[in-house]
Amino acid sequence: MLCYCGNNKTYQECCKVFHLNDGKTETAEQLMRSRYSAFVLANGDYLMQTHHKSTRPIAEKEAIVKWAKSVKWIKLEVLKTTKGLKNDEEGTVIFNAYFNENGTNNHIHEKSAFIKENDTWYYLGYAKN
Repeated sequence: MLCYCGNNKTYQECCKVFHLNDGKTETAEQLMRSRYSAFVLANGDYLMQTHHKSTRPIAEKEAIVKWAKSVKWIKLEVLKTTKGLKNDEEGTVIFNAYFNENGTNNHIHEKSAFIKENDTWYYLGYAKN
């Protein structure tokens, strides 16, 4: 089975590597894809760990996991990545995450901001245009 994030690799070869290595990705896009897979798997610990401490919603972790389990995830579509490469310190990823909730197809469209600290990428939140 291909990875939940849409890459042409198996989950074991793709996002599972990051889920097991504390989110040590080389790029912001890899982190975003691994976070999508964590939503599919309702892996709240990984979502919190890879969310930057300045914006981390610890109090909402249980609600996030409950919601992630309540929907059927369909696919991830990466639309654009700006910076966020191995030698960058910040980057953005624009994506659509498709899901079905209570029989209705829906999607999240987001421009996510990422920052790298101590050689580790973190999700900051919605990027301002």
